[in-house]
Amino acid sequence: MVLPQSCRAGARQLAVKLTSCKKPPSFLPVNLLAARSVAKQRSFATYRTVAARSTPLLYYPRRSNKSSSDSAAHDDLEEETPENQDTKGRVKLESSEDESPAGSSAPSSPPSSSSSSGDGSDNSEPPQSPPAHRTPTPSSIAKQSVPEVYPQVLALPIARRPLFPGFYKAVVVRNPAVVAAIKEMMKRGQPYLGAFLLKDENTDSDVITDANSVHPVGVFAQITSIFAANTGPAEDKDEGLTAVLYPHRRIKMTELIKAGEQPSTAQVVPEDAQVPTPPPSPGPEISEGAVTEIPPGPVQTSFLHKHAISIVQVENLITQPYNKDDQYIRAFMSEIVSVFKDIAQLNPLFRDQITNFSINQVASNVFDEPDKLADFAAAVSSGEVSELQDVLESLVVDDRLRKALLVLKKELINAQLQSKLARDVDSKIAKRQREYYLMEQLKGIKKELGMESDGKDKLIEKFKERAAALKMPEPVQKVFDEELSKLMGLEPAASEANVTRNYLEWLTQIPWGQHSPENYSIAHAQKVLDEDHYGLKDVKDRILEFLAVGKLRGTVEGKIICLVGPPGVGKTSIGKSIARALNRQFFRFSVGGLTDVAEIKGHRRTYVGALPGKIIQALKRVGTENPLVLIDEVDKIGRGINGDPASALLEMLDPEQNNAFLDHYMDVPVDLSRVLFVCTANNLDTIPAPLLDRMEVLEVSGYVSEEKSVIADKYLGPQAKEASGLKNADVLLDPSTVDVLIKYYCRESGVRNLKKHIDKIYRKAALKIILDHGEEMFPEPPQPVPAPAAASTNNVSTDSTSTAAAVESQEPPPNEPKETATPEEDVSAGDASEKSKPELKVVTTQERKPLRVPESIRVRITPENLKEYVGPPVYHKDRMYVVPPPSGVSTGLGYLGNGSGAVMPVEATSMPGKGSLQLTGKLGEVIRESAQIGLSWVKAHAYELGITSSVDEQFLTDRDIHVHMPEGSIGKEGPSAGTAIVSAFVSLFTKTRINPDVAMTGEISLVGQVLPVGGLKEKILAAHRAGITTIVAPAANRADIEENVPESVKTGIRFVYVEDVREVLFEVFRDEPITERWKDTLSI
Repeated sequence: MVLPQSCRAGARQLAVKLTSCKKPPSFLPVNLLAARSVAKQRSFATYRTVAARSTPLLYYPRRSNKSSSDSAAHDDLEEETPENQDTKGRVKLESSEDESPAGSSAPSSPPSSSSSSGDGSDNSEPPQSPPAHRTPTPSSIAKQSVPEVYPQVLALPIARRPLFPGFYKAVVVRNPAVVAAIKEMMKRGQPYLGAFLLKDENTDSDVITDANSVHPVGVFAQITSIFAANTGPAEDKDEGLTAVLYPHRRIKMTELIKAGEQPSTAQVVPEDAQVPTPPPSPGPEISEGAVTEIPPGPVQTSFLHKHAISIVQVENLITQPYNKDDQYIRAFMSEIVSVFKDIAQLNPLFRDQITNFSINQVASNVFDEPDKLADFAAAVSSGEVSELQDVLESLVVDDRLRKALLVLKKELINAQLQSKLARDVDSKIAKRQREYYLMEQLKGIKKELGMESDGKDKLIEKFKERAAALKMPEPVQKVFDEELSKLMGLEPAASEANVTRNYLEWLTQIPWGQHSPENYSIAHAQKVLDEDHYGLKDVKDRILEFLAVGKLRGTVEGKIICLVGPPGVGKTSIGKSIARALNRQFFRFSVGGLTDVAEIKGHRRTYVGALPGKIIQALKRVGTENPLVLIDEVDKIGRGINGDPASALLEMLDPEQNNAFLDHYMDVPVDLSRVLFVCTANNLDTIPAPLLDRMEVLEVSGYVSEEKSVIADKYLGPQAKEASGLKNADVLLDPSTVDVLIKYYCRESGVRNLKKHIDKIYRKAALKIILDHGEEMFPEPPQPVPAPAAASTNNVSTDSTSTAAAVESQEPPPNEPKETATPEEDVSAGDASEKSKPELKVVTTQERKPLRVPESIRVRITPENLKEYVGPPVYHKDRMYVVPPPSGVSTGLGYLGNGSGAVMPVEATSMPGKGSLQLTGKLGEVIRESAQIGLSWVKAHAYELGITSSVDEQFLTDRDIHVHMPEGSIGKEGPSAGTAIVSAFVSLFTKTRINPDVAMTGEISLVGQVLPVGGLKEKILAAHRAGITTIVAPAANRADIEENVPESVKTGIRFVYVEDVREVLFEVFRDEPITERWKDTLSI
């Protein structure tokens, strides 16, 4: 069931007419009222569809009140209101000077639908009900009363809101069968039905197919008027109708006698046609006078059985007796009236509705009748459907009042929230309008006094002053003059003016011709590098060479340095040290994951929010033409749909091209030849070859244990101690503890992880001090007393340690309405600016001073209690095999991804099979190829190695080989495991054990050549830590080992340099019997 949506236009006008009534309609001339009514008279018997002026008051609840003559007769309520006041009420609504019979704005049918006539004041013409059955003869004196007992009625389901007795409701009926039944009811003078609320709010139906689909308690309603629901062509007039219902009393459905049927979507039943129903109705050929064919039930509703509608058995519900003077009932009534007043103050529509109702109360006052007051409260509120239905079902008056009060309270809360939101929005708008008005006045006053020129003139003057202080090249100066002339001819509000202004901002903020004085002092640079870094001798020497050349040439143009090394070795900090040594400004930006060329080359100016590239932004930030720009993570630059940033870097980093770098946004050549670019990367494999060719690579290798210990003592320890608030405290981290930390917790090449652990140790020490000595020794400082808001705003404190300020309170105002507020008081409270002034809240910020740790407190972190600070060791042992392992196991040296070396055993075994090779241990593709090469070499030299008895003997045709490298969760990649794999194969096939103190590294070729490898410093450091005594290394790496590996690491290790895998086997299997045979068969 849906409400008519076209009935909202004239509601307000009609309500105004009703409230403007100055005298009762009985004072109007009788002949005038009769003339009006006769002119508007039209019988419903014709059912002519006309365009009706709908009104939204059909939605509003209506209360039918008794006339003044019957105010004392409570028992004649049925005689007074519904059946005979319907005609009278609609006649009154025809006139702008009449009053509503129901006490509120009663909905009236359009003039074309009205069938009542006569004067509503003197009752010269008796009222007739129902209007559709009225004889058009003015002299008719029939008066029909509402039946007290009506056991079977047409059941009409209502959606979204229940109906309450005494309040009109307009509904739209679309079902053709229900429409036909209603029309026949009106013709027969039985315009009564039962309205029941649907349980499902999302459904809409005109019939009840299941008794459980509606609430059992509804209302017995009278159809006061009907008219067409559509205003379309005449052929669509039977699509539906709008019926105005007046509920009389509460009823309860006891039985669903006949269930309705949903109409077909393609069938529209004519007015005179019969609608088939599940129980077959008498056909047209049966005479109406055949008594034997009348369905069972009351005679007055027996005709409904031939329609496909819902018919229910109902019984009346009587409100239980009550005492009007009961204190609870009076308290509930007073509270409901009070809530009515509160809502009326906040909601104008609600106020108008209650006012219209109150003005038209002539004979009785609904506010004095508890049951009607509860119904009125529920009818005018927009509460939950279930709560409104509870009010309808309540037969105990105090319970009904309680439920109605709950609905009204929720309505009040909603009105308060709406009022608060409206006040907030109004205050913000008023504040902005006031500020704008005052600013415009201020601008006008300053302009009249000559204190300030026009905004555009001031802007142009600013650009000219900036350009005069710069040394722009001639092409740039020409572009600047053109853009400035364009800006002078544009209106400030134009979009092009904003684009031009932004471009001139950038053009005048590039430091054309401004340089910072450089310092090429070698002694100063060496001092700065030694202060910031320990070790890294090769890198420091290369930087000093670079500065020496710049000192002689007077410039360092054309040099692009790329620092390559594992994470945490200090590549970024080296760049900062170079900038400090040269006295240059420093700017860093990362290109890791960068996929947009516009980040390097800038956006076109035509785009919204366009900006120059990173290098132009760097020049603006540093303010000089010769900064040091550090491009971080250059090996991790990406490529996407927006271009290849690595290719865009070629122009910026090429010394032959960057003297006229062209940014897309600036569109003028910018000289980047004076910029010193320093790039950082973790590996060179992912850097594009053309970009790598333009850079000079400096390898920053990892630190050895001795260097890490010194770094921890000189740099990391003091920094972590001060950051933890223990600068002057007696907290000592023993050097032996640092060695244990390096050996069993932090084996990475860099010192970043070591720094994290040292920070953690000092944080734990700070917590231990606080927990051991309690809050008595380290009390909290007293809280500052905030000054009053007025004092804080008028007297600004100059104390540097504390600052008090008044800020706008963020707490929302309470939702409770003002109890004693009236419109007059609101107007006299002050002007709008004072009302919109936000509440000020004092916020005090006080700088806390660090607490001093007493000298009596001592904390020592030793290897014994180190576990309490950093947990159990990460690395438990340096090598897997301390005693001689079984045959098939060799010891290799590897380089891990975190920049550290590791001693990695290689295990090989054989089993019956088909001669296949299986590799495990998360091995990379290069190591897999090394295993294939090693196995092929062993098969080819099986006779020389003593594995087979003859040269032609088949080998490994029925055996499978499995090679595994332990610690499978760690990925292993690189070409340094060839010699270890071959040694493991030979040990397996000859059943000869290998000394675990011998480790080897090196790649082999298919003919047995041992090839050089990288990462020797980290590998030898791992071997030294594991107690390896002999290292077999490629002869090509000899110079690298002797030059770059510290002597402290090489102490105690014997190095054997080999060129052929045969030399490796002789060294690995030294003093074994198998080597005696190899002297004859395996020549070196």
